[in-house]
Amino acid sequence: FLYLVAEFCCGFFVILILGNFWFLAVLYLLWLYLDWETPCAGGRRSQWVRSWTVWKYFREYFPIHLIKTSDLNPNHNYLLGFHPHGVLVAGAFGNFCTGPSFKNLFPGLTPYLHIMPIWFACPFFREYIMSAGMVSASKESVSYVLNNKGGGHASIIVIGGAEESLNAHPGSLTLNILKRKGFIKMALKHGAYLVPVFSFGENELFKQVANPKGSWLRNVQEKLQKIMGFALPLFHARGVFQYSFGLIPYRQPIHTVVGSPIPVKQNLNPTTEEIDQLHALYLQKLKQLFEEHKRNYGIPEHKSLIFE
Repeated sequence: FLYLVAEFCCGFFVILILGNFWFLAVLYLLWLYLDWETPCAGGRRSQWVRSWTVWKYFREYFPIHLIKTSDLNPNHNYLLGFHPHGVLVAGAFGNFCTGPSFKNLFPGLTPYLHIMPIWFACPFFREYIMSAGMVSASKESVSYVLNNKGGGHASIIVIGGAEESLNAHPGSLTLNILKRKGFIKMALKHGAYLVPVFSFGENELFKQVANPKGSWLRNVQEKLQKIMGFALPLFHARGVFQYSFGLIPYRQPIHTVVGSPIPVKQNLNPTTEEIDQLHALYLQKLKQLFEEHKRNYGIPEHKSLIFE
C-alpha cells in the first residue's frame, strides 16, 4: 500500500512540473529544502491521519494484534527491536503508526517507527509518512528520539532491514541480526532500555519466488539492494475476487508480541566487548520471547529462530 502511495505522490509531482502548475512544484521544492531535516528531528505526526478509519479496516483485514507481556515505565526511553521484517512490515505499521492499541497498552509512551531515509526524499509522500509517526532510521534521528530527557519516547527499529525481506518466505524464521549491532551501541549511548519484539505471522502474508542464497536471483537482489538501499523481493499473494494470484496480502493473523525491557545503563563510549555482551543478551531475550509464545501462534515445537 505504501509503495502505491509513494508512486502516486511521485506521479503527482511530475504532473505539477510538466503541467501548468510548475510554480507549485517550485514552491514545494523550496519547502522541501527548508524542511529537509524534519524526518531526523522527530518528524511531524498528525493524530488525525493516524486515526483514519481506513487504518481500522487495514488492521481488521488480517487482523493485527499487539500483545503486551510487561509494563514499560514512561520515565525511561526505549529502543524496540522489531522482528522479522517480512515483505510488508504490516505489524509495525499497524501497531505503532495507527490505532489506539500502543497508547492504551503503554500509556505515556510515544512510538516512532524508523524507516529508510530514502523514503523521505519522495515528494509529498514524506509528509504522509511523517504524519503517521514515521521518522528516518539515520543515527541522528534515533539519537534525537532517544535523547528525550524526561523519557516517554520509544524508537521502533526493524533490525533486519531491507536485506531480511529477501528471507520473508512463509514459515521462515531466519533473522539477519548477528552483524547488526548499531542499535545496541545507540541504546548504550543514550541509556535506552532495549525491548525485543517478535511479530508472529509477518512472513505469512505473501509467497515469494524461490531465492535461496547463492542462486542467480538472490545474487541480483542483493546487488540491487546494495546499490539502491532497499530490496526487491519478488512476491505474490491473492487477488481481489480470487485467491490464486495477486498482490493483495493473504488474510493471515499477525500477533506482535512486545517483550520485557532489558535495563541499559548509559555509556557514552562503549567498548566493543560491552556492545557484544549486550548484543548477546538481547539475542537471548529475543529467543526466549519467541520460545515462550510460539505455541500460541501455530509454530511447531521443533521450530526455532535462526540468527545469521
